[in-house]
Amino acid sequence: MSNAVRPHAFTHLFEVLSRDYLQGKEEVLRLSVIALLVGGHILVEDLPGLGKTTVALALAGVTGLSFGRVQCTSDLLPSDITGLSIFNREEGHFSFQPGPIFNNIVLLDEINRAMPRTQSAMLEAMEERRVTIEGVTHPLPDPFMVFATQNPSDQSGTFLLPESQLDRFLICTGIGYPSERLEREIIAGGGIRERVGSMEPLITSTAIMAARSDVKSVYLSDNVLSYIHNLVLATRSHDLVLTGLSTRAAINLAQAAKAAAFLAGRDYVAPDDVKGIAAAVCAHRLVMRSDMPTVDRGGVIRTIIAGIALPLD
Repeated sequence: MSNAVRPHAFTHLFEVLSRDYLQGKEEVLRLSVIALLVGGHILVEDLPGLGKTTVALALAGVTGLSFGRVQCTSDLLPSDITGLSIFNREEGHFSFQPGPIFNNIVLLDEINRAMPRTQSAMLEAMEERRVTIEGVTHPLPDPFMVFATQNPSDQSGTFLLPESQLDRFLICTGIGYPSERLEREIIAGGGIRERVGSMEPLITSTAIMAARSDVKSVYLSDNVLSYIHNLVLATRSHDLVLTGLSTRAAINLAQAAKAAAFLAGRDYVAPDDVKGIAAAVCAHRLVMRSDMPTVDRGGVIRTIIAGIALPLD
């Protein structure tokens, strides 16, 4: 392995969180770390009360990154997220007051309760890492990550996220109910919000940026690249799919597979890295045929993968 690959701090971070704070949430935690390593965003969809917000708080606490939270509601305005200029009477001019988007990790809680116009205000921030307000462009901090949560779309007061915004999320996943044994322990111990709020950082922003550079250098062979491309092409001709994966989705899948390999302690991408991350990166981007709206998108991705021959290296 190349000396440039330094996964140990991140595997330690993962172990501490999954053992001491987020038992039973290992997969969403792993995917969150992958998103952080790639510089991507994550959308977590599940029922209220299963710990989505706690995962975001813990990730911010263990990394020591600045944290901003937006509670999305139907009357939320774009300026409530991005900020606005306020007239200073004493100085006689307008001054810009940044919104919560100007943090390293931004939690958009229940994003699908915000109106589509407000949701679309996030597109520039998620794609360009900047916001333009009143004709002035403001860069966002680096690292920057959106951790969005949403309730199931069949719940009242929710709006569907547009495909253009879904495509900006590197990963979409859920949490699910804990096991019976673990849930009993959680009930007995009570909530962990106070413990999460007092967490000591285990890693620095400098280490995160260095690790991102290491992830980019993870080797992706031509055969594994073809494996990824074949998956993407197969979604575009699938009988149940109206619109298959975009080129951005293919790039994101390769990036996420590199991060998965990095966490596994390897400096090359193996086919299992692609298989293990494909549903989380790709399923939410599929647009299904109108007569097949309830088809399990993750199942479609897994079926496609099962039909693609594994590369030789």
